[in-house]
Amino acid sequence: METLGETELCFPQLLNSSCMKTKRPHVETILIYLVVFSVSLLTVLLNLLVIISISHFKQLHTPTNLLLLSLAVSDFFVGLLLLFQIILIDGCWFLGDLMCTLYQYLAAIITSASVGTMVLISVDRYVAICVPLHYSTKVTQRRVQICVWLCWKCSVIYNGLMFKDNLKHPGRFNSCLGECMFVINYIAGVIDLIVFFVAPITVILVLYMRVFVVAVTQARAMRSHIAAVSLQRSVKVTAKKSELKAARTLGVVIVVFLLCLCPYYCVSLTSEDSLINASSAASVIYLYYFNSCLNPVIYALFYPWFRKSVQLIVTLKILKCDLL
Repeated sequence: METLGETELCFPQLLNSSCMKTKRPHVETILIYLVVFSVSLLTVLLNLLVIISISHFKQLHTPTNLLLLSLAVSDFFVGLLLLFQIILIDGCWFLGDLMCTLYQYLAAIITSASVGTMVLISVDRYVAICVPLHYSTKVTQRRVQICVWLCWKCSVIYNGLMFKDNLKHPGRFNSCLGECMFVINYIAGVIDLIVFFVAPITVILVLYMRVFVVAVTQARAMRSHIAAVSLQRSVKVTAKKSELKAARTLGVVIVVFLLCLCPYYCVSLTSEDSLINASSAASVIYLYYFNSCLNPVIYALFYPWFRKSVQLIVTLKILKCDLL
């Protein structure tokens, strides 16, 4: 039977009030530290490249890319938050109750904004593919900027209400020193589930199912008439192909996002209560955060402009030009 002296505590000097560390083999702990730190660093660097690319090059200032910029900003901050997640690998939080609450609050804002941005991307692709004649008038840079701003603002306000008790009394729900957790009551948990899981996924799936049907129809039509089109018509066909390719790429982004998001909410749904410990369910939390590292990789695979802009940034040629 394990004695108190053999138990590793977060704060050894406070025997009666300290939390216990999560016991793992030393090699396993070091490996987890290295993997999480590497993913965090890679997430920050890759998304920083996306942010610089879209912000700097004028040709990339399109409504769709503004949405990708918003997503890259949220992914960039997720990479920074992963550095704080490293602290919780052994189950101990050493930065105090206030920093714990702020960490949880910022994480909620960023992930909520990511979900909202994914919905906006789905709407953007729906309009571009299903009602292309009205795309340039309905989806303007100004409107997209307003939608992105509202997305982030609503995320801040919504999570401020969700974390109201935690922000007023940091650490009130901790049972021992070194713990970092927050409590969501049942009603708030149901609302959060609907607002940031059920509703967004429903909207995304419905819109992209429609996009998929229309895209397949357009692709077949283009293949059957490609040989007979005039020069003017071929320009339109090229434009359609570009929109279809963007729809496919962003469809991959959304599918990967849903695959990383669903396990987190499934674990939350199957939990016995609404008490969420930041060090528990680590695998689904890391998977959720890992999605932020995957998005720039998808851009690199499918977007030639991203590969070219990265080359210009790495070689410092970006300092001499603002055109791709």
